[in-house]
Amino acid sequence: MFHEIRANVLALALSVLLLNVLGVVMLFSTGVFSAGADPGDLYFDGKRQVLWLALGVPLGIYAALIDLEWPRRFAGIVLAVAVVLLLLCFVPGIGREINGERRWVNLGGRFQPSEFAKPVLALALAAWYGRVRNGSFSFGRSVLVPLGIAAAVLVPVALEVDIGTTGVLAAMTFAMFLAAGVERRWLTAGALGAVGAFAALVILVPGRMDRVWAVIHPEAHAQGVGLQQRIAEIALGSGGLHGMGLGAGRMKMLYMPFAHTDFVFPMIGEELGLGGTLLVLAGFAVFALAGLGIAQSAPDRFSQVFAVGLTVMVSGQAVLNIAVTTGVFPNTGIPLPFVSYGGSSLLASLVAAGLLVNLARRQTRATVEAQPWWHQDPESQPNRL
Repeated sequence: MFHEIRANVLALALSVLLLNVLGVVMLFSTGVFSAGADPGDLYFDGKRQVLWLALGVPLGIYAALIDLEWPRRFAGIVLAVAVVLLLLCFVPGIGREINGERRWVNLGGRFQPSEFAKPVLALALAAWYGRVRNGSFSFGRSVLVPLGIAAAVLVPVALEVDIGTTGVLAAMTFAMFLAAGVERRWLTAGALGAVGAFAALVILVPGRMDRVWAVIHPEAHAQGVGLQQRIAEIALGSGGLHGMGLGAGRMKMLYMPFAHTDFVFPMIGEELGLGGTLLVLAGFAVFALAGLGIAQSAPDRFSQVFAVGLTVMVSGQAVLNIAVTTGVFPNTGIPLPFVSYGGSSLLASLVAAGLLVNLARRQTRATVEAQPWWHQDPESQPNRL
C-alpha cells in the first residue's frame, strides 16, 4: 500500500513538473509575439508566468500539507465566498467583459473567479457526500442537494457565457456523482438534462452556433470564427514529426490569436513536432492515472469523491482544450492546465495537484491505524472504482 501511494504521488509530481516546465519554455517562445507583451520587454508574458509559478508552488505545497478537516468543516462558507466572487463578474466597475464574456473580476488585480470555483465545488460536493451514510442515501440526499450545490456554481458561470468552464464543471460534477455511488438511472437522467441545457445555451447565446458550424464545415469559416482552429491545423501540420525547432514557429507571429493562452498546444506541435504533443498528452495521462489511483485507495468516501473531482477538473479541462485546438470540438476559449499563460488557471491547477497529494497523505495515515476504517464505520465505505 505504501509503495502504491508513493508511486502515485511521484507520478503526479513529475507530470506537474513536466507540464509546467514545458509551459514556461513555450511561453518564452510564443510570448514574444503575443498581444499582451510589454513593448519594452519581449519576454514579459514568460516572466509573468514564472512569477505566478513562484506564487502557485507554495500554495500547492500548503494545499498538500493543510489538515483537510478544517476546509471540509467550513465547505459551505467557502462555497458561498466562491459564489459571491462569481456574482461580482456582473457588477459594473468590478466585473470585466472581454470578447463578449464576463469571466473576470478586478479587485486590485484581474482574475477569473470561475477558476477558483472549480476546486471549491469539488470540496463542497465531497464534504456533502462524506457526511451521507449508505443507509440514508436517498434521492434527496444523494441527488437533489448535491445538484443544488453544483447549480450554485454552474448557473453563474454559464451566465458569464463561459461555456468551456461550464462544461468542465458539469463533467466534474457527473464524475463525482458516479464516484459517490448515485444510482445509474439518476446519472443517466442528469446527463441527458445536461446535454439539453448545453444545447439550449449554445443555441440561445449569439455566435455560439457559428462555432459549431465552423467545426462541421471548417473551410466555409476559415476566415471567420474558425480562423484559430484553421491556423492551429496549419501549425500542427507544419511541425510534422520533428517540429520546426524551438522558437522557429511561424504561426505565433501574430497569425494565431491567443497563441500563448488557449492555443498553446498547436504551437507546441509546430515547434516541437509530434514528440512535443505526445509529451503533453503523456503528462496529462499520467496525472489522470495518478489521481484515479489516489481515489482508488481512498480511506473514506470524502477522499474518494474529492480525488475524482480534482482529477477530472484538471484532466477534463486538458481534454477539452486539446479537442478544441485540434478542431474536434467547437472553440470554447479554455486554457490548457499548467501550460497556457494565465495566473488564475495556473494557481487553481497547482492547488488541485496539492490537494491530491494531501489526499494521498490521508491514505498513508489510514494504513497505519490498528483497524481498517471500514471495520470502524462500515456505512462510509467508498465505491471501488
